[in-house]
Amino acid sequence: MSTPGEAAVPSLIRDDVQQQAAEWLTVLMSDEAGERERTAWQRWRAQDPEHERAWQHIEAVSQRLDGLHRSAAAQALAGTPQKTANGRRRQLLAWLGVAAGGGLLAAQTNAWEGARALRADYRTATGERRDVALADGSVLSLNTGSAVNVRFDASRRLIELLAGEILVTSGHGAGSAAPLEVATREGVVRALGTRFSVRQHDGSSVVDVFESAVDILPRDGGGVPLRLTAGRGVAFSRHAPDTPHAVDAHADAWAHGQLIVDDVTLGDFLADLARYRPGIIHCAPAVARLRLSGVFPLADTQRILTMLPNSLPVQVRSRTRYWVSVEPAP
Repeated sequence: MSTPGEAAVPSLIRDDVQQQAAEWLTVLMSDEAGERERTAWQRWRAQDPEHERAWQHIEAVSQRLDGLHRSAAAQALAGTPQKTANGRRRQLLAWLGVAAGGGLLAAQTNAWEGARALRADYRTATGERRDVALADGSVLSLNTGSAVNVRFDASRRLIELLAGEILVTSGHGAGSAAPLEVATREGVVRALGTRFSVRQHDGSSVVDVFESAVDILPRDGGGVPLRLTAGRGVAFSRHAPDTPHAVDAHADAWAHGQLIVDDVTLGDFLADLARYRPGIIHCAPAVARLRLSGVFPLADTQRILTMLPNSLPVQVRSRTRYWVSVEPAP
């Protein structure tokens, strides 16, 4: 039972609905929301009772945040001039703790993580990619919506991944004997003269190794580190790694500005593409299992969507500039 003044936590809300609710909050709090956007928002709320529950939960959690968090959220929304709608959505998800089971504690924890990402040494906006040359000769590539801190001194070479995904090509340490390490919320990835990527998810980290090997040390795991060699990838929690798997042949294509897929479902493809553009890409269940292959330039995500009907029996509809729906062709 919730205490007086505290919003009750609703039953489990689907992740995609949580994301959609946060998208609408982003749009409504921006200076680009007009009558058309507000009408579409009201239509979305009325489409499904779960949509309305998700919206009510966002409002309830927002009301429970104290003044400090509200101020920080406002700064996150203001951000820098290049901050996109999807970047603002990511910050709102952090500040509001929108997940149905999260409550106030999750909001406070995510607010702290969101504030650290805003002050990161290096970060990218939605759809942006960036290469950084480090002092030891290593090259750090940041994927869309990523943030890192870099801490190099005589005793350590540490890259702290705060959000998103990075590709690391390790250097030789510029005379330092300290190993090159990447720290995530779940643990540490130690390079052994290698090329590898690390992606931060909610509750897990994913590592893909393209050259040489890495050691993975979960924060609360103890015991012997997992040695992961070239061509293998693994997800790990704070306690233990999952079973290693083969790395997708094109897993690092994003570093070259490409999204390369080979016989994947349309639903999975659009979920990945959504990371590189502001707003929502909704995939109708009737077409989600269609399969496609191809090489797609990430610099023009709108062109990718526009070309989909040329190869699949779908139509692409734009309700607003932030809401695209891929549906069965008429």
